[in-house]
Amino acid sequence: MALTIKPKNKCRWDEASLGEVMIRLDPGDTRIKTAREFKVWEGGGEYNVARGLRRCFNLTTTVVTAIPENDVGYLLQDLILQGGVDTSHIRWVKFDGVGRNTRVGLNFTERGYGIRAALGVSDRGNSASSQLKVGDIDWNTLFKEEGVRWFHCGGIYAALSATTADVTIEAMKAAKANGTIVSYDLNYRDSLWKSIGGKEKAQAVNREIAKYVDVMIGNEEDFTAALGFAVEGVDENITGLDPANFKKMIEKAVAAFPNFKAVATTLREVKTASVNDWGAVLWYDGKFFESRKYPDLEIYDRVGGGDSFASGLAYGFLAGKDAQYAVDCGAAHGALAMTTPGDTSMAWITEVEKTMKGGSARVQR
Repeated sequence: MALTIKPKNKCRWDEASLGEVMIRLDPGDTRIKTAREFKVWEGGGEYNVARGLRRCFNLTTTVVTAIPENDVGYLLQDLILQGGVDTSHIRWVKFDGVGRNTRVGLNFTERGYGIRAALGVSDRGNSASSQLKVGDIDWNTLFKEEGVRWFHCGGIYAALSATTADVTIEAMKAAKANGTIVSYDLNYRDSLWKSIGGKEKAQAVNREIAKYVDVMIGNEEDFTAALGFAVEGVDENITGLDPANFKKMIEKAVAAFPNFKAVATTLREVKTASVNDWGAVLWYDGKFFESRKYPDLEIYDRVGGGDSFASGLAYGFLAGKDAQYAVDCGAAHGALAMTTPGDTSMAWITEVEKTMKGGSARVQR
């Protein structure tokens, strides 16, 4: 069952994302616990997809989120604007003066190296976007009046609070009622679920959300931990699940959720924090497609690689390309995103397409 995507001339937005946008504080080449200064970026699993589609692939995108009205919130808005993503669907929330009621979420992230893994420490309690509830967003204006070709959300946002999963479902129902393609990245994070019910709660929430998804995205841990689709004889904690085993997992997912029109995953073998094998698999219209493989990919900053895969995949379909192009585009974009700092991609479409074709890293002059 192929995707039917609304034509560009019928929609204001190629893509809209729902999720929290945080300020990332990056200690550079040192560590969080020994840092004396931090570089500021913006990022968030769902937002990164909108930004990648805007900056790398030159599509029109908007983000639905909430931000407090203070100077930190205005800093976040400025970073989003620099990324080219529209801010007209941001809900601005009154600031109480000290952040008791609402605040901007912070994400301290250090890059790993060699045997030292990357580390993320979130400080996002009571963030404005986590407090969104059903009825807060005018989905009719976004999906019906303005028009959206592709809507994206993910398991990070759905796990933020007792209300965000309901907001996710509300948005998906409105999107589907107006003919918008819905994608969802499972993005399982143990740190988000462990205090609110763990994997059991994650599976209950994500299996409900999955009923409204057209394009499901996730790695092998995501499908096992967040949806409960384990493959017999395979440890869910093993990275680098081979394509054959993942195909079995996809077949289970598609049988349980026949509404899935496409299912995609990144395949990663972590050799060290600095060297990973990388690739991707896509199930689409009853067939499997494997991306170009990137053995021994050198990693500068791994955060956002999966989000850049998702945006590259979405671009392939939005641009009317075939499934093989879509999965290759996603894998190449994700690989390039991990060669630069920050959560978001610094690649451009010409670089992505060159990488898809196996282009070298020879200096360009």
